[in-house]
Amino acid sequence: MLIDLETPVLPLGRYVLDFGGLLIGAGVGALLLLAVLAWLVWRGTRTSRRAARDNARRQADMETQLYAFMQAQGEMTGRLKAMSEAVASRQSELSRGLNERLDQVGHKLGQNLEQNTRRTSESLSRLNERLAVIDTAQKNLTDLSGQMVSLQDILSNKQARGAFGQGRMEAIIMDGLPKGAFDFQPTLSNGTRPDCVIRLPNTDAGIVIDAKFPLEAFNAFRDNQSPAERSAAMTRVRNDINRHVSDIASKYLIAGETQETAMMFVPSEAIYAELHDNFEDVVQKAYRSRVVIVSPNMMMLAVQTIQAILKDVRMREQASIIQNEVHQMMDDVHRLRDRVLNLQRHFGQANDDIEKILISSDKVSKRGLRIEQLDFDDDSQKPARKVRKSSPKPKLAAGE
Repeated sequence: MLIDLETPVLPLGRYVLDFGGLLIGAGVGALLLLAVLAWLVWRGTRTSRRAARDNARRQADMETQLYAFMQAQGEMTGRLKAMSEAVASRQSELSRGLNERLDQVGHKLGQNLEQNTRRTSESLSRLNERLAVIDTAQKNLTDLSGQMVSLQDILSNKQARGAFGQGRMEAIIMDGLPKGAFDFQPTLSNGTRPDCVIRLPNTDAGIVIDAKFPLEAFNAFRDNQSPAERSAAMTRVRNDINRHVSDIASKYLIAGETQETAMMFVPSEAIYAELHDNFEDVVQKAYRSRVVIVSPNMMMLAVQTIQAILKDVRMREQASIIQNEVHQMMDDVHRLRDRVLNLQRHFGQANDDIEKILISSDKVSKRGLRIEQLDFDDDSQKPARKVRKSSPKPKLAAGE
């Protein structure tokens, strides 16, 4: 709606509106206004109805959705309830299984604890026994260490060391040889007294044994560590052993009274091995001087050899007695054979007599049967049987 300013103004009573140069009167304007208002009202009512229908439709949809939601919620509630019941049942089973498992574990744990306790008790008991054994062994070691100290004191003293070597040698001799086969510290024709003389059979010459080994220089050789001191100690060992070998050869090797070889007893296997390792020249020189250096093991071997010789000699001495006993035994065997043959003849004769007795018994049985059956024959006409005299028994030989 436009208002033209150049157009002369008309009175408002006749003209109200101007639409593109069309002037509308007041009555017509009022009608138009009423139509417009009616149309607006109708349109608003239509819009309201449409909105109401939309709202109703929306409410119906919402109710449908709410019903579906309530159904879904009911189903969900049922499922949740079933699931809850299943979970509760499963939880109950799980709880029951767990309780049973715990009971089993507790029972087994109790058994294991009881077994472990028993085993621990047994182990502790054995441990106590072993500790007691260890205490005993420790006590024995303590006593042995004291004895070793006393042994060291013995070996450090020359006279005590000689007595120790003499004691070991005498123990070996006395354990292996019979009495009368040895003499301790006898006096020889030259006035010397060796530690031992072993008497051999079929000869007056015995084997001389000396048990006084020079140990001072050897201990110095083992204790010194510097090359100079060891060299000086080795020289001293050679000199002492060579001097002692010379003394044995000059004092104890007497023609016709002792054997041509004497023995020098070393009371330790370690010293014997050390001599052969580091002093081979001394050992060979002693052999050439007809003096054999022997250890306790070598002494035992020599004693066993001498014991075998003595046993062989005794067997030879008893050979005639054994032969006589064998002859007497053979005579007894022959006599036993003769008696067995005589007994066999007696058994043969006894068998013949038994057969004849059986024949006579059969005849007596038959005759008794005929008598029982009254079957008599004319026995008066039969010649009378001759009574056979029994042959005399053979006389036994003298001594049977």
